[in-house]
Amino acid sequence: MPLKNINPTTTKAWKKLTTHYSEIQDIHLKEFFKLHPNREDEFKIVFDDFSIDYSKNRINQKTLDLLIELANESELKDAIQKYFSGDIINATENRAVLHTALRDNQTKEIRVNNTNVKPEIENTLAKMQVFSNNVISGEWKGYTGKSITDIVNIGIGGSDLGPDMVVESLKFYKNHLHTHFVSNVDGDHVSEVIKNLNPETTLFVIVSKTFTTQETLTNANTIKEWFLKSASQNDISKHFVAVSTNIAAIERFGIDSNNVFPMWNWVGGRFSLWSAVGLTISLSVGFDNFKSLLNGASEMDTHFKNTDFDKNIPVLLSLISIWYNNFFGCETEAILPYSQYLNKLSDYLQQAIMESNGKSVDRNGEKITYQTGTIIWGSTGTNMQHAFMQLVHQGTKLIPTDFIGFEESLYGLTDHHIKLTANFQGQMQALAFGKTEEEVHLDLKFNNKSENISKLLPFKVFEGNKPSTAITIKKLTPNSLGKLIAMYEHKLFIQGVIWNIYSFDQFGVELGKELANKYYNQLK
Repeated sequence: MPLKNINPTTTKAWKKLTTHYSEIQDIHLKEFFKLHPNREDEFKIVFDDFSIDYSKNRINQKTLDLLIELANESELKDAIQKYFSGDIINATENRAVLHTALRDNQTKEIRVNNTNVKPEIENTLAKMQVFSNNVISGEWKGYTGKSITDIVNIGIGGSDLGPDMVVESLKFYKNHLHTHFVSNVDGDHVSEVIKNLNPETTLFVIVSKTFTTQETLTNANTIKEWFLKSASQNDISKHFVAVSTNIAAIERFGIDSNNVFPMWNWVGGRFSLWSAVGLTISLSVGFDNFKSLLNGASEMDTHFKNTDFDKNIPVLLSLISIWYNNFFGCETEAILPYSQYLNKLSDYLQQAIMESNGKSVDRNGEKITYQTGTIIWGSTGTNMQHAFMQLVHQGTKLIPTDFIGFEESLYGLTDHHIKLTANFQGQMQALAFGKTEEEVHLDLKFNNKSENISKLLPFKVFEGNKPSTAITIKKLTPNSLGKLIAMYEHKLFIQGVIWNIYSFDQFGVELGKELANKYYNQLK
């Protein structure tokens, strides 16, 4: 059954929220904390190694109650059930949305079109495990009998961003293999990647569901030509594998059918890293770590499915985001991880969220009169503190922000980590509470700048009242990264349900491709 078609602006909760917003829009976060000194404990969820502190948001308990009322009126519980059970919720493409099945380690049967997909998922994972172990151990040999030293992932969009982000995020756990990614059709990209590679010791993973994606096939064919300058057509089977459904095209390319890993139409590209699209992850960090990534995501899935909305991490994060987008009129959200390992996370989430919820037509095919998807951006702390945070602190735009921090560092440089954590906490404190004229006045006086007080005062005042959410995780592990990614996946799903849009198609990317083909023929 498809999702129910409910315009959120027609619900009772939406009308109540509109009135409520007019009542609290100007209340400062200082006032919220003054009224409720225990607010930080009251507005916090602890789940396994995650702690979510949403106390520094411009909300009170009534806001949360009304937002949950909106979720209930939008039939969110019904949507969650359909999301996990294989219903055709991607109705425009007549597909189920079941990336969660790829990491489900509890359910024995998940049916799509009356077929249990679990055996095929398990068989694919087993094949990935054997293949990864053979390559990592050196048992898999190239055409001259040498072991593999380098892996090149060839894909674009979800076939690149997900694996690339995870490999970068789990660099601490990497093995001896060197991992590279080729995505852009820009020939300079592929040229830079292959110029220092040895064809005798390089394995190429081509990721394309249809094996027709222009960028991926162009790069794959360029690499194939480069490879064949020193090897034969028969040697392709030792150096190229594919993640695809188009067996005929793969065989024409020269890839052995035994080196093909399946994809399924009930897994969208931007949610596919959990599938065989994650083969490069498994090769880079080992299958056990890849499985731990899946297990972490599965734990977040269970939390999301079974937890009441008022203690449900993805639900609350989604509802707070809707509050800012649709009532405060905020158009962007910043995601700021305090870990250099996560420097590609915001890029990955840009695709996941903006490609999913960048829609202006509702599930009834009618033009939408309210805001949908937010613009996602960000960078890592503390780098971004010396870049764009000036605008977040003292600019004219209200930008809700997720701060992601870790209690433990991986290399154990204690002084570094204390300084990093101090910045993590300090930024949120400054955003929330700012600095008053009186405080600035005292500072200037204390620093013997009394003669400049009147001149400098307006430039040094921080209004504060800037919202943020602290996502604190014990340690960056494959398991915790899996939880984090799944958390954001569920957040965007909930937003799509409430905004009454289809989050899992992406027709917006097609017109540009069609016109590119037209201009390609002209330019050629």
